[in-house]
Amino acid sequence: MRKTVSLQTKLIKTSLFSSILTGLLALLLFVLISLYQTMQVQDQIMDEIADMLLISDITTHSGQQVDELSDEFDIQYQLKDQQQILTESKEFPLEQQNSKLQMQTSNGYRYIWQDQQLWRMYSAEDAELKMSVTMLQPVGERFKELAQNVMGYSLILILLWFIQWLILHFAVKRQFKVIQQLSKNIAEKNADDLAPIQQQVPELKELQPMVLQLNQLLQRLKQSLLAEQRFTADASHELRSPLSAIQMRLQVLKRKYPDLNQDLASIQNDVSRGTQVLENLLLLARLDPTNTNQLPKIDVNLQAIVSDVIQALQPFALEKNIQITTQIADDLSILANEKLIFTCMRNLVDNAIRYAGQGGHVFIDVQQRQQNVVITIADDGQALTEEVLQRLGERFYRALGTKTQGSGLGLSICQKIMQLHAGEIHFSKSGYGGLQVTLQLPLPNK
Repeated sequence: MRKTVSLQTKLIKTSLFSSILTGLLALLLFVLISLYQTMQVQDQIMDEIADMLLISDITTHSGQQVDELSDEFDIQYQLKDQQQILTESKEFPLEQQNSKLQMQTSNGYRYIWQDQQLWRMYSAEDAELKMSVTMLQPVGERFKELAQNVMGYSLILILLWFIQWLILHFAVKRQFKVIQQLSKNIAEKNADDLAPIQQQVPELKELQPMVLQLNQLLQRLKQSLLAEQRFTADASHELRSPLSAIQMRLQVLKRKYPDLNQDLASIQNDVSRGTQVLENLLLLARLDPTNTNQLPKIDVNLQAIVSDVIQALQPFALEKNIQITTQIADDLSILANEKLIFTCMRNLVDNAIRYAGQGGHVFIDVQQRQQNVVITIADDGQALTEEVLQRLGERFYRALGTKTQGSGLGLSICQKIMQLHAGEIHFSKSGYGGLQVTLQLPLPNK
């Protein structure tokens, strides 16, 4: 099965994907820049606290300010006078001998790994006072606020992506109305309306080449239909007259030469078949399944139609000793074109008689099923293969190996007549051995 995709959906997905990709890149740049700025600011704070410890009297207000800053940013400190500890934070974590990792950076800053976490360390000293200070801060503490900012930024991005999806969905859908209208205009075209297709204003530049090619195709199709109509009219005039003249001359010859009646009758049958083929061709050319509203229709009694068909084909049935069995529900009528329905039924019954074989049977069943009339015509002729059943209805197609005569147009005409009446035709294997044709026609609304 061929997979189909929606261009509208693909456009929305592509636009949204590009927006998501751009947003993720912006988020990554935001995180990297924020990381750098956060590290710089936190290092400056550690440097300021170290300066305050070295140059200020920690017993005064400065000491209280240092404690407030260290608590706010989770910075631990230790102040030494040579090897003597003057002051330090509560539970100062540094134990030089237990530090498993020390990575020097610059200007007294380094990273150390201790107590299962990474610390930022800063060391400074005053040579004149012979005092040194050591600052420690968990690296993870620096990024708590950054993580909250990234989370907020991500939520805003998700909200913006959702809003963009809504805008894209309605905006693209609105733009595709032009294509949908163009598709509707193309679908409405038929043999009576081959005028050029006009785009709605504003015209889409991308659709102009396709519309131009379609209009050129419609123009060529219009010219072809006009040529076919001229051919049909010419064929009707040029072929009917000679065939009628031949029929008349054959009648004269049969009366003039009685001994040649058998040979002349065979020739007359050939001429009659040629005339029938011509009539079928002209009928097939005139039928247009799109002109259902223009078709004149009346209430057609199906029992009367079946009776007329059997009467018209009775000579052919007697010639092959065919027994026609009918089963018709009473008072069944449909709204249809009487001549076309008669032609359809005649073709199907004639086809059944041809293929039923000598001394065979033809079965005609007409019943009402719900809001439809179902007509079944079956014969007990030669069994058909699935390949033949699939090709039934093709113009000029006749199953190989059959000795019956015909043009292969009867079933094609029946299909078109069913289309004109909003009906259905189905071919299947008959339970009696041959072909079964089922017609389904809607009942008129009462």
